[in-house]
Amino acid sequence: MILKHLLVGPLQVNCYILGCERTRQAAVIDPGGDVDRILMALAKDELRLVYIINTHGHFDHTGGNKGLKDATGAQLLIHRADAPMIMQQGSGGTAWGMAIENSPSPDRYVEEGDVITFGDVSLKVLHTPGHSGGGIALATDRMVFVGDALFAGSIGRTDFPGGDYEGLIEGVRTKIFTLGDDVVVYPGHGPQTTVGEEKQHNPFFTGRGVSWM
Repeated sequence: MILKHLLVGPLQVNCYILGCERTRQAAVIDPGGDVDRILMALAKDELRLVYIINTHGHFDHTGGNKGLKDATGAQLLIHRADAPMIMQQGSGGTAWGMAIENSPSPDRYVEEGDVITFGDVSLKVLHTPGHSGGGIALATDRMVFVGDALFAGSIGRTDFPGGDYEGLIEGVRTKIFTLGDDVVVYPGHGPQTTVGEEKQHNPFFTGRGVSWM
């Protein structure tokens, strides 16, 4: 599998490009902006984008949806609970002093247990609400893309609309921490980590929680 990482958009979101080496089909997770850079990264490896996947509906993760979909025709996937958010994300950006285009409507809703397949790559959908109502993680045998549910040494904020602290903690414990200690965690912001590292040292799961990133 091909894995590429870009920091995109005004809030420097981790955008991930996953590609199948055999078919050159690809998915982009959380295109928060800088669509031209994402398209260049796809072209460099001769990848054909088939899916745009939003781990949740906050504008900093979805700001590039329209530009990327217009350029590639890829299908846009998101959990149903966060779909209304992306089609009104312009107002969210305005509140932060940023000009953000509203996203097109999703082509498909994804739910707990769904499997997104492109070429030889398969991503299992885990519904991990708490940072938002429709937050998802995307897991393979060796890695998991968690959006803003979990960070290295921290967790996502739960004081936004749809937030749920207890729900987030429970979702991480039961769906991410059960994947295996060696599974690499790719968050929506900040450095990658591992399931084992977070189980042992993340203060929100060891009784020493302090603050969010």
